[in-house]
Amino acid sequence: MEKELDDTDCPVTATIALFGGRWKLPILYILSKNTRRFGEIQVRVSSISKKVLTNQLRELEADGLISRKQYKELPPRVEYTLTDFGKTLCPLLIDIAAWQRNSIDHLTQVK
Repeated sequence: MEKELDDTDCPVTATIALFGGRWKLPILYILSKNTRRFGEIQVRVSSISKKVLTNQLRELEADGLISRKQYKELPPRVEYTLTDFGKTLCPLLIDIAAWQRNSIDHLTQVK
């Protein structure tokens, strides 16, 4: 008889806990292309507030998926980039984007 899985046994649940939520995947996708400054990220995710973006970036940094580099300049400049660990998500992000492009007709019909 197969063991019944609870949430702690599910690798999908554990992974979603790491980068789940409304904004983390779009932020990671944006950073998969290039290092970006805060304002550049905010422009690309235009409906996110500064407070929420700041919190999401802090969580991604705390989880080791992105790094933050602050330059000692005036005005201050801060850049965000994927860490080596964060870069391991790039194939997944590419697959998600390809799935969406391939499924667009179906997804628009369902709505």
